[in-house]
Amino acid sequence: MVNKVILIGHVGKDPEVRHMDNNLVVARFTLATSERWSKDGVRTDHTEWHNIVMWRGLAEVAEKYVRKGTLIYVEGRLRSRSYDDKDGNKRYVTEILADAMNFVGSKSSEGMQPERQQSAEQPITQITTAGIAELDAEPESDLPF
Repeated sequence: MVNKVILIGHVGKDPEVRHMDNNLVVARFTLATSERWSKDGVRTDHTEWHNIVMWRGLAEVAEKYVRKGTLIYVEGRLRSRSYDDKDGNKRYVTEILADAMNFVGSKSSEGMQPERQQSAEQPITQITTAGIAELDAEPESDLPF
């Protein structure tokens, strides 16, 4: 079975980040994807809003660098769940559990390293839950090759 979602869109609001017990971090935000078409000379736009959820290191990256309006690429999986609201009504939510994220465009990638200039030779291409440590690692100067 396959459950894979790939989206490119603009962040709708700054991430809401929660720091929980055991140093667990979760970030939630909305992502807007748009499509445009013309029929009989009439141009139509449609925007779809997606609920994005990031955990652990990926959530920490979102907290530092993702802002409203940022254009990002998100890979993840679809999750649907239900809950009872404060009035006892059952509510249903569909979310994207993000596994990887890319920053798209020059403006967002310029802000990736706030204390040093982003060099063209070392672009940050993909951030995954497995590769978070690479963001803060300094390049080694005494490589054996």
